[in-house]
Amino acid sequence: MDHPDNDIPQIAAINHVSITVTDIARSLPWYRDILGLVNLLEEEHADGSGQYVVLGKPDWSMCVGLHTHAANERERFSESRTGLDHLSFFVPARADLDAWEARLAEYGVEHSPVNDQPNYSVLVFRDPDNVQLEFISMG
Repeated sequence: MDHPDNDIPQIAAINHVSITVTDIARSLPWYRDILGLVNLLEEEHADGSGQYVVLGKPDWSMCVGLHTHAANERERFSESRTGLDHLSFFVPARADLDAWEARLAEYGVEHSPVNDQPNYSVLVFRDPDNVQLEFISMG
């Protein structure tokens, strides 16, 4: 359905992305230690079927939710199934990718080399459940 631009309500930004994990006790320290995120919110699902933790920057400008569900069959993530393909974190400069590459190596996280393309550079890695994550710098 086409709308004139002035009829579309504004979206300011993505508030958060949530990922289902198999073991929150394993994933929480990984996301905190590797990415430097802090716990912002932790609650049980209203129906008692699991829990979630929102991690992010202290000012809430970038957040990632980690969820567990009792019905989860503990299979590893695959981007070939319907749903999330990958999650990309923007970094301001190409040099930041080199710093992230060194940090990932320091923590023993497998990762691609920095891939420089004409309009962007990207560094790809995976979390403990195999969710593909990346750092990207534009330009």
